[in-house]
Amino acid sequence: MLGEREAHGSSLDGVFPEHRPRRLRTTTALRRLVSETTLRPRQLILPMFVAEGADAPRPISSMPGVVQHTRDSLRKAAVDAVRAGVGGLMIFGVPQRRDAVGSGAVDENGILNVALRDLRAELGDETVLMADTCLDEFTDHGHCGVLDASGGVDNDATLKVYADMAVAQAEAGAHLLGPSGMMDGQVGVIRHALDESGHIDTGILAYSVKYASAFYGPFREAVDSQLTGDRKTYQQDPGNAREALREIELDVAEGADAIMVKPALSYLDILRAAAEASPVPVAAYNISGEYAMVEAAAANGWLDRQRTILEVLTSMRRAGADMILTYWAVEASSWLD
Repeated sequence: MLGEREAHGSSLDGVFPEHRPRRLRTTTALRRLVSETTLRPRQLILPMFVAEGADAPRPISSMPGVVQHTRDSLRKAAVDAVRAGVGGLMIFGVPQRRDAVGSGAVDENGILNVALRDLRAELGDETVLMADTCLDEFTDHGHCGVLDASGGVDNDATLKVYADMAVAQAEAGAHLLGPSGMMDGQVGVIRHALDESGHIDTGILAYSVKYASAFYGPFREAVDSQLTGDRKTYQQDPGNAREALREIELDVAEGADAIMVKPALSYLDILRAAAEASPVPVAAYNISGEYAMVEAAAANGWLDRQRTILEVLTSMRRAGADMILTYWAVEASSWLD
């Protein structure tokens, strides 16, 4: 007499599997139906560079397809990005002149603040306009803060400049500010400055977890960085994980409305931990070196470019990112159904 399993056609010797997960992978419609991770244009944020005095967009050699914009080309590209459905724009300024204290960052006529006004006038509240709140693009030494007599970055002196920079960016029209300098107490000082100046609705997307990474190389070309040396005294050690959670806790306590992990691709474990720990939305920055690696490999025919890009972005969403800053934001949006 056959047993129950044998009566239903199962193998007598157990060669055939009892469970067949492949059934849910057999068609595109089935795979779409059971997909656990969504990737939508609204979850993507486009970083953009605008160069003071530029009379035409300037290609960035290490980031194919990315340029330093003129004010006019920035407006046009921003409109195109919003029409493509991206969720926001993060703006970086590239000034013609720099000094030791990054004075162009607080100047209402500095390139970043002028560009923010341009975009707010053009787009209003159609998108989320974000500003990089950091001094590295504006200093003649390339560090994210002002230096003390010994040449180190002076944390507390830098905070005073960040406060002024934040108010200038809010007045220029930014919806969210992105303090990325990794100074202790930066979120609290910026929040206080914004509130005191009446910008209580301007939010803070804190770069809470920013590692001293080798993957920033192409970005330094993009902003014409003047940096010599490194930023290891204020950015995090790539080997540290607990420290990241401490930084998130401090920034949230100081008033961060959202937090960020940067870089993303080599730090997916940190991104997952951040998503599990954070009570506010979590962003991931798919940075310049990650972009450049894929573009170079695809240009050599070593990778399927579109599949690789979508896989990279999906990995960040799967790890827990609510939003992703990526130079592929517009192009990826055109591929998503």
